[in-house]
Amino acid sequence: MTFSVPDFRRKWSCRGYMSVGAAMVTAALGLLLVPVERAEARKHASPLDIFGITAPRPRAKVHSVKIPLPRPRPDEAPKTSDESPPEAEGKPSADQPSADKPAEATSPPQKQASACRLALTEDIAIAPSIPDIRGPGACGGEDLVRLEAVVLPDKRKVTVKPAAILRCTMASAIADWLRKDMVPLATSLGSPISDLDNFDSFECRGRNRVAGALLSEHGKANAIDIRAIKLANGQSIGLTDRTLSRDVRERVLHSVCARFSTVLGPGSDWYHEDHVHLDLAQRRNDYRICQWNVWDPLPQVAPLLPAERPEEAPPREVAAKPEAKEGADDEPAEKSSSPEEKSLPAKKSQSSKQATKKRR
Repeated sequence: MTFSVPDFRRKWSCRGYMSVGAAMVTAALGLLLVPVERAEARKHASPLDIFGITAPRPRAKVHSVKIPLPRPRPDEAPKTSDESPPEAEGKPSADQPSADKPAEATSPPQKQASACRLALTEDIAIAPSIPDIRGPGACGGEDLVRLEAVVLPDKRKVTVKPAAILRCTMASAIADWLRKDMVPLATSLGSPISDLDNFDSFECRGRNRVAGALLSEHGKANAIDIRAIKLANGQSIGLTDRTLSRDVRERVLHSVCARFSTVLGPGSDWYHEDHVHLDLAQRRNDYRICQWNVWDPLPQVAPLLPAERPEEAPPREVAAKPEAKEGADDEPAEKSSSPEEKSLPAKKSQSSKQATKKRR
């Protein structure tokens, strides 16, 4: 198809008017096509438009959805106990972290008290709880207290000097022993108890402080060493004092051996000659150890000279001979024999008899 000016003039007879009308139609079509091109350009962003200069994309319309609200609480309904008071609303609790109190600074949850801790009240003993001890090796323990004093049934206090760090069960056993066994003993002596001499309690060490030995019950806060029990009148009941009445020391011996699983005193070893060791060590079949010799009192005046030999005692020469214990028939035979009749084989036979007696 060819196009020429003569043909155009032949088809459009109104030359000036038709050319103006065609231009107007063309301009109108151009104006209609421009918004469509811009909309297409918005859908597909230019790869070079890294700064977002072009017009932003149109956002989708947000349709609001009506959410049903809960019904109002009736007036006759009971009030719940967990509702916080109006003045406390908006305030953070002590356990929950807040803006000025971060989560790391919150206090750890408190450990639940044991049955022994609940039973050991201030009416029985002044024994505040202390944190658990984690020492080297197996030293230390849990549920520990610092036994400062024992409260007697008449509200008197027996001060523990110095204060002993013990497990709660051990401290409770010491308190029961003083309250139930030592109070009657002190009453018989005419004065109440005032102090308890604590020689040693918790100490991370081996048995008898020997290097490399097994861990002592002192290292587990399960033992105490006691030297004496002091009375209010100034008298002291020394547990290893030989000048004290034997009956008093034996009463203490029977009481501690009935209450504690281990009792070591004089006679057990030379480590416990001046004090008594008490602990609650757990052994198989509830095995107990009670080693404490109650020595007799020493003589007040030592004899200066040996006692005289009694008249009925045999002569020293005869008593020194081993043949004196043999029958009486042998003695005259030995006296009648002369020195010449004694021979060497007889001496050998006597020496062999003595050797056989020693081996028996």
